[in-house]
Amino acid sequence: MANFQIQSTLTKLGIKALNESVCTGNQWITAIGSEIKEIKSPVDGQPIASVTFATVTEYERVVKVAQSSFEYWRNVPAPKRGEIVRQIGNKLRAHKDDLGRIVSYEMGKSLQEGWGEIQEMIDICDFAVGLSRQLYGLTIASERPSHSMQEQWHPLGIVGIISSFNFPVAVWSWNAMIAAVCGDVCIWKPSEKTPLSAIAVHQIIKSVLVENKLPEGIFNLIIGDFRIGEKMAKDHRIQLISATGSTRMGKRVGQVVGARLGRCILELGGNNALIVSEDANLDNALKACVFGAVGTAGQRCTSIRRIIIQDSIYDKFISKLINVYRQLKIGNPLDQKNHIGPLIDTQAVKNYLNAISDAENEGARVLYGAKVLNGEGYESGTYVLPTLIEAKNHFQIVQEETFAPIAYLLKYSRLEEAIAMQNDVKQGLSSAIFTNNMHEAHIFLSTSGSDCGIANVNIGTSGAEIGGAFGGEKETGGGRESGSDSWKAYMRRQTNTINYGKDMPLAQGIKFDI
Repeated sequence: MANFQIQSTLTKLGIKALNESVCTGNQWITAIGSEIKEIKSPVDGQPIASVTFATVTEYERVVKVAQSSFEYWRNVPAPKRGEIVRQIGNKLRAHKDDLGRIVSYEMGKSLQEGWGEIQEMIDICDFAVGLSRQLYGLTIASERPSHSMQEQWHPLGIVGIISSFNFPVAVWSWNAMIAAVCGDVCIWKPSEKTPLSAIAVHQIIKSVLVENKLPEGIFNLIIGDFRIGEKMAKDHRIQLISATGSTRMGKRVGQVVGARLGRCILELGGNNALIVSEDANLDNALKACVFGAVGTAGQRCTSIRRIIIQDSIYDKFISKLINVYRQLKIGNPLDQKNHIGPLIDTQAVKNYLNAISDAENEGARVLYGAKVLNGEGYESGTYVLPTLIEAKNHFQIVQEETFAPIAYLLKYSRLEEAIAMQNDVKQGLSSAIFTNNMHEAHIFLSTSGSDCGIANVNIGTSGAEIGGAFGGEKETGGGRESGSDSWKAYMRRQTNTINYGKDMPLAQGIKFDI
């Protein structure tokens, strides 16, 4: 039944021939390649559709159209560009229910999270509309008489966006909507695991571009695997690559783009910790731990991987945590009674089992979970029990990121010890502490506190708002997307000096007799 409903939704959005897996804004192109991938839902294992991977021919067409469209788009006034983004946001509002269901069924996240992902797209559109009137430069005092200096920002060019399966559409929008109001054009390569959500979004964008009689190529979509991503990374015509995925993937992208002195925004792995102090509101900390560890079945870059608990409350808190885990409902994410859906595929299940085995081999102790579910409703083989493991921070598997609902439980006595554990991993995305002790809260946020790009007090590690810059440090990549002044990454800075006097003073007081 779920598959039939999704097929009906795809048809309603006008998605028919999925060999047309390349879109240059308002025109779909039929891919001539012979490589076809069947997309199966992790919810029930049923095939949804087959897509044809793009070839070099389609790729070149997309890049050339994008180049041509940039010549037009960069000269459109920024508030006018914002108006197009506003209309896209309204179209997304109108299709929020349909798009949320497609995301949920294709990726496996709960329906509430699917709707939430579309809401993030709507929110970033609203943010970008306001930003289109606030692309501010600076006025700078000149040391030379009758001179003025200013700093202004210009559109950068083509932005390549490589997105991951866990947020098949939202993270793209964080980049694309900001880039659009900045005057850039975009080429989007979504994850080959979740291309249908991207196709559905582009079908909606197409209608806005057609209604406004805009040229093709402002927003572009190309379906393919890592080979298309590699071409984008190597392509000097693409000024900025924004890539979301594993640290291994990000290192490769950074190496290739860096070799041509291109720009990167890298949003990579997270090994996020939440510290629970004896001075915390334990009920609130409990809610944050559960949502952070099992939301999206642990497949968020901001998912909680480590829970660091003060020794005086350790046993009490663990007991509460296990009790809540036993009450979690696992099943079809389109059923709103369920809390947790499936992992993305059977390979993710193997990674889950291997991580648990590695942890036990290092001396860790499983307190709950460690089981693949089977039987009625679990035929796809992608449903697992969320797992709690008592471990040590230095264990090799604890130092790694496993994209699964596994949380490692660690014990500390002093705050300095907890912060040291929190920071003692290669990743640096998100972090949190639960405490009502003002001293502890401020230490955590100080220069000697969390070394992550995101540090929260009395709120979990996931659920970032679009108004703040999103990103991390160390092997998380160092990039920033979405809010604050992240827009500057999508533009080029230019310093201007104007001599409005009658003389020509030279730097350092140098003079020529002319």
